Amino acid sequence: MIRSTNKPLIAHVLFRLGTGGLENGLVNLINTLPDDKYRHAVICMTDYTDFRNRIKNDAVHVYCLNKRPGQDLAVYVRLWRLLRNIKPDILHTRNLSALEAQLPGLLAGVKSRIHGEHGRDIDDVDGTNWRYVLLRRCFRPLVQRYIPMSKDLEGWLIKQIKVPEKKITQVYNGVDLNRFKCDEIKPWLLLPLEFRAPGLLLIGTVGRLDPVKDQTTLVQAFIHLVKVNPELGSQVRLIIVGDGVLLAALQALTQDANVEHLVWFAGERHDVADIMQTLDLFVLPSINEGIYNTILEAMASSLPVIATKVGGNPELVVDGHTGYLVAKQDPIAMAAAFKRYLLQPELLMLHGQAGRARVVSTFSLNRMMADYRAIYDKLLAERVLN
Repeated sequence: MIRSTNKPLIAHVLFRLGTGGLENGLVNLINTLPDDKYRHAVICMTDYTDFRNRIKNDAVHVYCLNKRPGQDLAVYVRLWRLLRNIKPDILHTRNLSALEAQLPGLLAGVKSRIHGEHGRDIDDVDGTNWRYVLLRRCFRPLVQRYIPMSKDLEGWLIKQIKVPEKKITQVYNGVDLNRFKCDEIKPWLLLPLEFRAPGLLLIGTVGRLDPVKDQTTLVQAFIHLVKVNPELGSQVRLIIVGDGVLLAALQALTQDANVEHLVWFAGERHDVADIMQTLDLFVLPSINEGIYNTILEAMASSLPVIATKVGGNPELVVDGHTGYLVAKQDPIAMAAAFKRYLLQPELLMLHGQAGRARVVSTFSLNRMMADYRAIYDKLLAERVLN
């Protein structure tokens, strides 16, 4: 049990605390909000990985409800009991997989309830699945404040879910500008020996290997680039950081095309900030996105970004200024963007510097922290007045 104190307790509920953009944003928020103002508890509907160790404050409790696959009504009873026990001042759920926690929160007497929308999964890319829409609309009266990560998600909440605009506060993710930066000396030793040759263009991506992230299109684009332009095979390499269900299929693609020696599958890494510094170009091939933290991390690292023109990506990448936007699932268009940088290498520095400046001005971690703090403080003040 969390000991009583005058500091308000925020209970963050999510499906699972593992590697991912949503989870990264949560950890950054907890680590950045002042410890003398708030306490935190993280409630996982299922479980957590060692990603939990990124939370710096040892006083933050992480609970696992061990939800079974499919319908598990008992998990909501366990959640209700937990909330009655720890008595949070604010309940903050994230994404559809945690939305139903709003009802146990209401029944447990939590006065201030927030729901964040960070993005959608492969089975509901455009947010029109009628079952999910109905579920969100049913829970709409329980949520006092919605926090979408992008203007795109904000518009969807208003038009599709029929959330009143007055209940929405859009907040962009932020990035740690001290951790993600461009150093003069690149950490070449992190790379395989054959990826360290001078003059190589190192193209990279970071994220879970999942259909919604669509690294398949990225690999297809890379294969197209070197097959149509065989002279470029000696000038370019592809680095894929992450693990997931697509790994075997991606490896098979590279082997079938005989380019496996040009691609490094780096696996899941805990030194992403350092890996970013070895790259020349970052790519996000997703089918859909909210606001992807790793784009911001790449921009903060002074990398130009090629991203698909979906979700919140156009709110981050300024086409032709900080990188290029391409159509989703279009490997030929993506390959053309790669070639543009190969033919005009001066754009790498120009777009990278513009990206860093954009993150500094709009997407800093301090700005994100201030936005969330304003929302939490306003809800707490309204609770006192009521």
